[in-house]
Amino acid sequence: MLPAPASAEPLQASFAQLANTIPGNVGIAYAPVGQNGVVTLGSLQSGVAWSTIKVPLAIAAIHANRPNAQELAAKAVTASDNDAAEQLWSSLGPAPQAAQQVQAVLRAGGDTGTAVESRRLRPEFSAFGQTQWPLARQAVFAAHLPCMPAAAPVYGLMRNTVTDQRWGLAGIGAPTKGGWGPGQGGGYLVRQFGIVGTPRGDLAVALAAEPKDGSFGSGVAALNQLTQWLSAHAAELPGGRCAG
Repeated sequence: MLPAPASAEPLQASFAQLANTIPGNVGIAYAPVGQNGVVTLGSLQSGVAWSTIKVPLAIAAIHANRPNAQELAAKAVTASDNDAAEQLWSSLGPAPQAAQQVQAVLRAGGDTGTAVESRRLRPEFSAFGQTQWPLARQAVFAAHLPCMPAAAPVYGLMRNTVTDQRWGLAGIGAPTKGGWGPGQGGGYLVRQFGIVGTPRGDLAVALAAEPKDGSFGSGVAALNQLTQWLSAHAAELPGGRCAG
């Protein structure tokens, strides 16, 4: 038997030290696979979903047997193709109906509160990408993702991220989906979720950064640092498996 994972307290102190070295705001949430218990670290714990919402969107479209859903999902998930994602969204019907179907996937994955945005809040960006998705809820959804039969095709795609998007958790070979974009003030939010291995099983992780200089590159660098920290503390982190 492995010893029980350490309490989150030493991790909180260690994470606070790390966060102090990163210019800007960062946050992590994690939940063992198959479970709902979530731990949050850092000040940045919510924000718009950006392209991370393409995972439940792709699951909804494939589940609804929409035309070309598999092919479009591959582009939307592995390369974060926005046109493919818009086609998946349109295939689910009028925007409120599409939002309900994507939301149903979130609920099936244990996210009990996130409301998928159906209105185009910013004309230059998708409606669904502006969904407010807290890290804690995203981590719980990710913790159920490997256990949902309907999610299997999309979970497989998350292992095939295109080379230039293999940063953060994708850089250590984890199945992931990233999202990024400029806020109303122009500064970037860069976020990502994925599943990492620990000595106790698998752990769903959601990461986010809002770098002080507002650049995408600094956001990616911050997520790389968060990933290095997670890898260094793997032995202290919990893990889980799908039931059955």
